[in-house]
Amino acid sequence: MVQITDVVRRKALAAGAERWLDDLPALTAELEDEWGITLGNVYEHSTEALVIDVTCVDGTPAVLKLIVPRDGDAAANEITALRLADGIGCVRLLRAQAERGALLLEQLGRPLYMLGLPIRTRHEILCATAALVWRPALDCGLPNGADKGRWLAEFIAASWNELDRPCSERAVDYALACARRRSEAHRDERSVLVHGDVHEWNALESNGGFKLVDPDGLLAEPEYDMGILMREDPADLLVGDPRERSRWLAAHMELDELAIWEWGVAERLSTGLLLTAVGVQPVGREMLATAERVALT
Repeated sequence: MVQITDVVRRKALAAGAERWLDDLPALTAELEDEWGITLGNVYEHSTEALVIDVTCVDGTPAVLKLIVPRDGDAAANEITALRLADGIGCVRLLRAQAERGALLLEQLGRPLYMLGLPIRTRHEILCATAALVWRPALDCGLPNGADKGRWLAEFIAASWNELDRPCSERAVDYALACARRRSEAHRDERSVLVHGDVHEWNALESNGGFKLVDPDGLLAEPEYDMGILMREDPADLLVGDPRERSRWLAAHMELDELAIWEWGVAERLSTGLLLTAVGVQPVGREMLATAERVALT
């Protein structure tokens, strides 16, 4: 019997995917037979999907990923992003069935968070790896930066009320304004394929470098990926000037600092509310505390 992690179970329940949880034993057994794989250990730190080490019939190690069903086309978008990246900057896709949310992926090494590197070194690695993914991909069918900005604004407003307003209205208003400005600023001619969730848990060792896993799949300004780096390590932003990080990212990648900052504001509050909803603490509280602080800047 496959044992799903508590975080993935909570996210599935929050998404109304009880049937998916019930069907997992049958689904994994079917894929084991159809794809000629043997199941191994479940990844303990996965948060968005059931992820299992597998061995292919020819002995090749690989990874089976079964994505929690939720609103939108998460599985189809991830598959499209991985096919566009074609193993450059992102994990290589071996097989996929979008309708079942099933992906067979190359096996990578340790995640970046296990290496205990200083935050600046981590950011240098994540910046370089994200940039490998960026490429023009118009008309590929993925949502764009305008869509993402609108989604963030809608999610923040709805979740804040559903969670009985766990942060100030000032912080919410600031994040909503940032999300709307980024949505309005979207330009197709400047958009590229971005990963959409660049952080140290999603960067894994690969042949002396790193590759990213779990792409959201989005056509947006490259500053969006840097905004995710502004969202992560929230406690670090509670000390000193929080814009020091966005200024460094902008200079390092030759990108627009304000766009990085605004995406970070919206993503931080959105993720802080989501983590609060599914009980992932203390990082949820830290993100909300940082959202309060940056609303005063």
